Amino acid sequence: MIKRRNFLKLSGAALLPVITARFQPAAFAGAAVATEQVQAVNFMEDGPAYKPQAYVQKLQEILGTTGIKSDFYDKGGVVAELEKKITDLTGKEAAIYVPTGTMANQMALALLSGSNTKVYLQEASHIFRDEADAAQSVYGKRLIPLAKGEPYFTLEQLQAAIAYDNENEVFKSGIGAVAIENPVRRCDGRQVPFEELQKISAYCKENKYPMHLDGARLFLASASSGVTIADYARLFDTVYISLYKYMGAGGGAILAGDKILIDKMEHLIKIHGGTIYTNWPNAAMALYHLDGLQDRLQRTMIKARELVAALNQVKGMQVAALPGGTNIFYLMPAKEINGQHFSKALRDKQILIRDPNAEGIIRLQVNETLLNIDIQKLVNSFTLAANGAIHP
Repeated sequence: MIKRRNFLKLSGAALLPVITARFQPAAFAGAAVATEQVQAVNFMEDGPAYKPQAYVQKLQEILGTTGIKSDFYDKGGVVAELEKKITDLTGKEAAIYVPTGTMANQMALALLSGSNTKVYLQEASHIFRDEADAAQSVYGKRLIPLAKGEPYFTLEQLQAAIAYDNENEVFKSGIGAVAIENPVRRCDGRQVPFEELQKISAYCKENKYPMHLDGARLFLASASSGVTIADYARLFDTVYISLYKYMGAGGGAILAGDKILIDKMEHLIKIHGGTIYTNWPNAAMALYHLDGLQDRLQRTMIKARELVAALNQVKGMQVAALPGGTNIFYLMPAKEINGQHFSKALRDKQILIRDPNAEGIIRLQVNETLLNIDIQKLVNSFTLAANGAIHP
């Protein structure tokens, strides 16, 4: 829950995680987000959100420029191109299209764990909280949550949990895997420090505990932290990446890992009812947006820093970043500003923004649509909306 008292603590923190020297922004490249096909600026999503007509128009545009090669039950065509692209980005041996992220997560853990049952993971993770107990009910895995309500657990917490289970179980079950979500949706996009991931990975490799990365929003973590996709992925045995969070697709996921494991996925997808005749609409959209995505997201984070700094100079506006956050910021208008009127005024200007919560705080979700508009024009719109929403 975003609370006003917590906001004041955040407002003194750094406004945006610094992009480190090891991952400097490259020149802008790839697919720009057309303003006529998405809202001018959307502060409610992780990426471009297409309505049906715009989605069809974008596919027609792709068809008329680069062309679209159809797949056949996920074989060949743009699906194969997308799998190859993700394989290269992650540095893994192979990748496969999976219809949903839940299926990608669950099947990866099932294959990594084998006959061992225990899976250690964050209590706030999507696998533990949002996948309908699939690990337990379908795959016979025992999820052991760590660091309740926090975005990550430390190596020491993981070691303590494993030691506790080993000491207190009379009939010991094997450790199947360690799963980590990064960044964490339920913690407003906060990420796991890379140094902590390195320590956990080294420990797991030493003890032969397989690791899975729920990297649905991994590109956001990369753009914020400066750690490359490949550097994240090499710490894990498998990694899942979503195709619709910020790649514009209507759905779908890619799971990457060692070829011997990925080769087993096709059969598992089939027996669980996930084999679809053709997936080229999702794959074509994702492939299109993937071109230059890393550069655009880095530019977005830089521009977000400029926006936050500028808004904090506006009377009645306060914006704060989350410690270890990615693309989500908290905006708190002054008490004399009617938050709902303020949000509506911005939406009327094609600046999509949420209404304030019960504490009067608005959750700003930054994405590449921020590149569509000049910062000063955006600040002017916020200023006018705030002035027009002051209580009489």
